Amino acid sequence: MCRLFCLTSNEPQSPLMAIRALDVMREGHDGSGVGLFLTDLAGPFEELNGAPILSGIFTNEGLKRLDELMKSVGFTTKYKLTIKVPKKPPRGVPRRDVYLIQAYDYPEGWEELDRSEVEYRLMMLRLQLRRMGEEKEDIIVYSFWPDVIMIKEIGDPMTVAEYLQLDRKELRARVIMAQGRQNTNYDINLYACHPFFIQGVATMTNGENTAFVPIKEFLMSRGFPGYIGYNSDSEVFTHILHYMLKFLGLGIEYYKHIITPLPDEQLAQHPNGEFLRRLKHACRQLIIDGPNCVIGCLPDKTVFMVQDRKKLRPGVVGGKPGLYAFSSEMCGLDATIPDRDKSKDFQPMHLDTAIVYPDRTEVKVCSQKEPLPPLL
Repeated sequence: MCRLFCLTSNEPQSPLMAIRALDVMREGHDGSGVGLFLTDLAGPFEELNGAPILSGIFTNEGLKRLDELMKSVGFTTKYKLTIKVPKKPPRGVPRRDVYLIQAYDYPEGWEELDRSEVEYRLMMLRLQLRRMGEEKEDIIVYSFWPDVIMIKEIGDPMTVAEYLQLDRKELRARVIMAQGRQNTNYDINLYACHPFFIQGVATMTNGENTAFVPIKEFLMSRGFPGYIGYNSDSEVFTHILHYMLKFLGLGIEYYKHIITPLPDEQLAQHPNGEFLRRLKHACRQLIIDGPNCVIGCLPDKTVFMVQDRKKLRPGVVGGKPGLYAFSSEMCGLDATIPDRDKSKDFQPMHLDTAIVYPDRTEVKVCSQKEPLPPLL
């Protein structure tokens, strides 16, 4: 099993806060990799006024090809953080040339585009860079989006964090998602490392999605170019969430009704039963099979946790106003927020969605049996 940890805080925090929580839970991951998703950024990245930020790993030649492409499409560098490392990495960590986090000014004329077109073009450019990198194995790009930084690497999470000096002030953030990886593939592909991201939406999962193939086929049949990759069976959780938000126009309260819909006999008694019955039928190929615990972040910085019906993967939410954490194990939560009121800790069951909204005032729990908010 993998181990997951996510924090949402009014005050910017270091990624090491999440990495230390993974370290406490180290019996649940094998040290084969770590993934980080940072948003609601602080420091120099907070001052970029919506500039897109590119995160990835590059060879020296790949970096030249990146610069050539970005120049050709009109992007100019606004701020750059290059993580340079010693030539000899620690045991278990591959040797890399450059870890790059670079913000850009938009090309001339983009200010006249509507938001959806800008978002689409940013995604397409990220996909182009990914294809370029896969051709020559010189570029790995995780995200290209405003107010988002992603870092992934093979190796023990704490070892990687120390090697990359992740406790630097430029990487402080108010929302941090971290995964300690349990390798289930013979060869480790960093695109298979959680968290996954698409157009402001991120998720990470502890579990096994045995319904992966029909879900993947349904998503790929939508004709949306961002629904590709699938180096991990868990990436579909991100894309289902994106599909629900962007194409169906539904809020987070509906996510569970798509991935684990209620039985028909319960829908018959539900206040929104007729709508949910139609939703279940239309999205029947997105129903998951587990066990899975999913933690995610929405574009507005709302953070949530859900479980599937099997409820065989641990998960707990707790904290205090201004600082909450979602953790695979209680010990991760204890190590991060020891002074919380532990009587308010909540472990979501198969009907629950545990949510912390951007105001970070409380943990809100919604059940699939409750009435749903009106559609916009």
